[in-house]
Amino acid sequence: MYKLSGVTKNYTKGRGTVAALRGVDLVIEDGEWLAVQGPTGHGKSTLLQILGGLDRPSAGIVDFDGQDLAQLRETEVTKVRAQSIGFVFQTFNLIPTLSAQENVEAALVPLHVSGAARRQRAQIALEAVGLGDRLRHVPSELSGGQQQRVAIARALVKEPKVLLADEPTGNLDEDTRDDIIGLLETMWRERGLTMVLVTHDSSIARRAQRIGIMKNGRLTFRQPRPGRAQPARAQAGARPAGSQAAGSEPAASRPGARTATAQAEPATAASDADLQPPDMPVYADADLTDLHEPGPADLAEPDLTDLEDSDLDDSGSLDEPDSFADSDSEPADTVRFD
Repeated sequence: MYKLSGVTKNYTKGRGTVAALRGVDLVIEDGEWLAVQGPTGHGKSTLLQILGGLDRPSAGIVDFDGQDLAQLRETEVTKVRAQSIGFVFQTFNLIPTLSAQENVEAALVPLHVSGAARRQRAQIALEAVGLGDRLRHVPSELSGGQQQRVAIARALVKEPKVLLADEPTGNLDEDTRDDIIGLLETMWRERGLTMVLVTHDSSIARRAQRIGIMKNGRLTFRQPRPGRAQPARAQAGARPAGSQAAGSEPAASRPGARTATAQAEPATAASDADLQPPDMPVYADADLTDLHEPGPADLAEPDLTDLEDSDLDDSGSLDEPDSFADSDSEPADTVRFD
């Protein structure tokens, strides 16, 4: 699914340079669930943006299904995002003036789906996340957990191959957090998604198949524990488009399948005009008069500071306060419906 080799990302800040990623090598198998932890400002969200094609690396290869996202033209990257990658953000990024159903429909506009088909697919997606009775409600009429369910439905309605989630429970209470993570895990199992989830919450990270630690722009991995979650075998005839073939099991869970590692591997080729979906955000000023594509100034992370080994406990887990909160979230678009 993904093969990253020597990926770096540098931001210019004043007369200096901030190194957000420092030579990341990463392989993510089709159907794998990877959780990424680490202190704020050490490259987690930058890595997620590069995996999603929202930002380009300064150097290195980002191979996604045989295509190097770092080398594709912007129109081609936009097409990949629209068709294959779903995003869930900490701040939901719902359009406040649209109903839940219309927010979900927005993800289908760039795919040129007809109005009737959009409405039907959005309704089915909302029913799948338990919001079939909230189709006409605007975000202000929904709780935080319900808004995040709408965001998940929006990410999944286009039947993507990959789901990228940046602190999806950061603004939720503990009970709602558990509901949302349980929903994401169910969707991952049933749909054979490849899922990459950034979180500060170790109880969430432990549910993933593999845990990566971002520190000072470098990615390392914890040893996986026995009994780690595995995606369910696909049900014949029930798989959404763009996922594993019916009756097959994702590569990460098949006996004898190659284990994904963080070692560098060479990238090899594998086997309407003004409308954008909310999961491909643009940046804007306070009164929405200056919409623009994300640039280094928008995406720059704080200065990286060296952390001592004492940041890790004896087991190799991050010893983080519960107050960690990641500010790297993306604002929503404005979408017009016909």
